[in-house]
Amino acid sequence: MASWADEHHNSSKFWSGKGFVLCETAQFEAAIAAFEQAIALNPADCKAWNNRGNALCGMKRYAEALTSYEKAIAMQPDYHLAWFNRGLLLAEMGAYGNAVESYEHAIALHPDPRYLHAQQGIWIREKLYSA
Repeated sequence: MASWADEHHNSSKFWSGKGFVLCETAQFEAAIAAFEQAIALNPADCKAWNNRGNALCGMKRYAEALTSYEKAIAMQPDYHLAWFNRGLLLAEMGAYGNAVESYEHAIALHPDPRYLHAQQGIWIREKLYSA
């Protein structure tokens, strides 16, 4: 018979939570490993994919982060936070048009003031760079 600890260590939710805490403390490498464990246990865990993207961004591994956000969105197209994080990443990479598109998806799904502010920031950057 499995113990309580064994059962919880074999859950996607456990590993995703552990990864989140590690990410919050900038332990990105360990966070990625935890999110990958969560994904191995539940490949459809879109939150683990999204948070894996966040940890990868923390390590400036942008191409891999973009892939993680896109997997989260493919699994759950109405996951506004993944759309927002994708937008943040694309803005960081200078892909402003694609970033605005991602923000628009996030805003349409959930009009969070942070999303609106980030979208406005893109327009300001574009004006500054074109001036």
